[in-house]
Amino acid sequence: MSDTRYLEWPFFEERHRRLARELEAWAQAHVPQRHGDDVDAECRALVRALGADGWLKNAVAGMPYGNLDTVDTRAICLIRETLARHSGLADFAFAMQGLGSGAISLQGTPEQRERYLSRVGRGEAIAAFALSEPEAGSDVGALQCSARIEGSHAVIDGVKTWISNGGIADFYVVFARTGEAAGSRGISAFIVDAGTPGLDIAKRIDVIAPHPLAQLRFTNCRVPLTQRVGQPGEGFKVAMRTLDVFRTSVAAAALGFARRALDEALHRATTRRMFNQTLADFQLTQAKLAQMATTIDSSALLVYRAAWMRDGGHSITREAAMAKLTATEGAQQVIDSAVQIFGGLGVVSEQPVERLYREIRSLRIYEGASEVQQLIIARELLKDLAAAGKDV
Repeated sequence: MSDTRYLEWPFFEERHRRLARELEAWAQAHVPQRHGDDVDAECRALVRALGADGWLKNAVAGMPYGNLDTVDTRAICLIRETLARHSGLADFAFAMQGLGSGAISLQGTPEQRERYLSRVGRGEAIAAFALSEPEAGSDVGALQCSARIEGSHAVIDGVKTWISNGGIADFYVVFARTGEAAGSRGISAFIVDAGTPGLDIAKRIDVIAPHPLAQLRFTNCRVPLTQRVGQPGEGFKVAMRTLDVFRTSVAAAALGFARRALDEALHRATTRRMFNQTLADFQLTQAKLAQMATTIDSSALLVYRAAWMRDGGHSITREAAMAKLTATEGAQQVIDSAVQIFGGLGVVSEQPVERLYREIRSLRIYEGASEVQQLIIARELLKDLAAAGKDV
């Protein structure tokens, strides 16, 4: 197990430390280290297990659905870090329950929360977040999927892609252009149940680290207006509030991958003999291990600073971007170093470091690519500079 001294940092309360210890014990007993060919079935099984043993209640907010009235960002980050260290698919199963239902946790009506969050928290319903489109990823303002209002219903037409849990979800939170204003200000969010006429799985998408992923097509898909999340035209705000929570947790998952890579590298370096000594005896290896550990701690400080600030009620647009950028890029470097320490064995299929090498790559892209995080950080810096200038 990775060094857990970071749990003593002042970012955490005793309940967070207890949560991390209990989940680590649970993961060792219940999370498989290897996965078979039926990723859909394994993902469903992981959701059921996480729900049955109470972990998914940390992914949703509001009593009696979750463990707290509000989303506990630090708890979500600790859970994702711990699960990612054991299994990328287990982390995915937990994270998508939170992201897919996050808009309902944050802005859902009491009826929506009762209908969906209780089932999500028990692992009885699988959630999905449907924002991205073929021509609208990071640029949400370019979204083309539309929802026209006809009486008491919204009629959705368009395509969504890169939708995690696509094909196995029980419901999707879908963002569509309703036209109240131009750009990002004319978008609304709707809950669309799987099986609703007009919603089709256009195709499944295979990626290098397998998980349920699909393109969705909406054709005259009629949804009651009671399924709208938040106010008309405020879907962009709903999406950004949701992503602000889970962008930080993406960084935490990267941190979990990096910690596992360092664990594997340390074991390899101290047991692999070469030229009558171990790899760990070489100064080159020691330098690499030192850089890996320093990168991990640097990332962890940014991740848990952002989570702590959000739980304290602060805006964390800049801090979350810094955490995601640093943790995902850093984890890629740490994992690459681990593969190098393993040598030829590091690229053998399904070796832990080989699997980590595939799993980390997408985290540098989804929920805002690294380049987008750089733009966000710079924008926030310039905004602060302009505000300071006005105060002079």
